[in-house]
Amino acid sequence: KRFHVNLSVADLEKSVEFYNTLFASEPTMKKNDYAKWMLDDPRINFSISQSSNATGINHIGLQADTVAELGEIQDRLHAAEQQTYEQPAAECCYAKSTKTWVRDPDQVTWETFVTHGSITHYGTDGAPQDERCCA
Repeated sequence: KRFHVNLSVADLEKSVEFYNTLFASEPTMKKNDYAKWMLDDPRINFSISQSSNATGINHIGLQADTVAELGEIQDRLHAAEQQTYEQPAAECCYAKSTKTWVRDPDQVTWETFVTHGSITHYGTDGAPQDERCCA
């Protein structure tokens, strides 16, 4: 598994420069509205997205390496008795994924997912902001 953090940032280029220095690494993916670092030390999928809305932590999560591993994480989420929202065919962040969203008891949004491939556009899937998820 790999820990995942997504931040909303006001200025993508300034943020990319900062995180390049912090991680001593260039992004593994960079678009005009998105950048991602897949780091092994620490083992994290760290991404930033350009936003004209609120900046800061958008969500955190766990990236599974396989569908079976995602199933194990989903089982634990269901055992935690929190309402979840399933996205079996998500398109977001230039990737195709299977996702499960949940909010912890303090309403922190968590994304659990496994990626199946890339797409050419950012996509629109994300945590529902209504009663379908995590109310």
